[in-house]
Amino acid sequence: MSLIPYAFTRPFLFGMDAETAHELTMDMLARGQRTPLQWAWCNETVEDPVQLAGLTFPNRVGLAAGLDKNARCIDALGAMGFGFVEVGTVTPKGQPGNPKPRMFRIPEKNALINRLGFNNEGLDAFLRNVQQARFRSQPSKRPMLLGLNIGKNATTAIEDATRDYLACLDGVYPHADYVTVNISSPNTQNLRALQSDAALDALLAAIAERREALAVQHARRVPVFVKIAPDLDETQVAVIAATLQRHGTDGVIATNTTIGREAVKGLRHAEETGGLSGAPVYEASNRVISQLRAALGSGFPIIGVGGILSAQDAVGKIRAGADVVQIYTGLIYQGPTLVAQAARAIKADSASRR
Repeated sequence: MSLIPYAFTRPFLFGMDAETAHELTMDMLARGQRTPLQWAWCNETVEDPVQLAGLTFPNRVGLAAGLDKNARCIDALGAMGFGFVEVGTVTPKGQPGNPKPRMFRIPEKNALINRLGFNNEGLDAFLRNVQQARFRSQPSKRPMLLGLNIGKNATTAIEDATRDYLACLDGVYPHADYVTVNISSPNTQNLRALQSDAALDALLAAIAERREALAVQHARRVPVFVKIAPDLDETQVAVIAATLQRHGTDGVIATNTTIGREAVKGLRHAEETGGLSGAPVYEASNRVISQLRAALGSGFPIIGVGGILSAQDAVGKIRAGADVVQIYTGLIYQGPTLVAQAARAIKADSASRR
């Protein structure tokens, strides 16, 4: 159980610029992990194992990519009780991302807007950090799973994007429990064009071919997931679903942030460019999840993410059709206790429906 209630630290963090608070928190987690300081934020790991894409998830609550872009805090984040943690997005070369300021809170709606733009230290630094993590050596019947999220550099032309994804896939494959192909961030120019029919078909064909070669090389088959946007209509979702199945993709993550602003209209920062996350994306995410489940059938893995601010929200995401869920903005607004609360609620709800 965490020694320091998040209610005491949140006012201090929310008194700062959002990105400054983020950087301070990540530095603290990086320095404190694997030391007694970790008791300040650790939580129980709820036992609720589920089989998905050939993997055993210890419970059904994970951390979404974007919080720990450089994989510096894997062990610290695992101590919060997550069944799985996803880090990145990583690009082949380090890049600074978009100019600051580029992260904004909208507390009236439990929301954030960010236009970070895949700021990260690059693949080599990312892999060094991943290899320093010790979570797999901890005594546990079901160790936490690690997802590694890959993208393209901002300076890489969209027609050359496949090259960047394959370079990242080669690098992360030996170290990942699963790999996520991020084609849905609104903060890298033209990236979402990769969700279109022909572009997605070509990208996933190349990834599938490379993954088969890597599976032989490393004597293990690492699942590949694709992360999509909430700003898709039912026809687009159906096309994506068919393309995922055609290329043997192992699962889908729904969804990334939204470019919509209707839910925060008139509020401070509402018109800032970037992706909106938190409570306002909840319904849009659930809509896409439901459409995916209808199109993909009952056996295709779906990770649901977007707007989980409470245990009840997490249960709603599962009921919409997700197999497991991820949180990010909810962690910022509610703190680490949300992880175990959500995991317990999902476990109880699943048991009541058996």
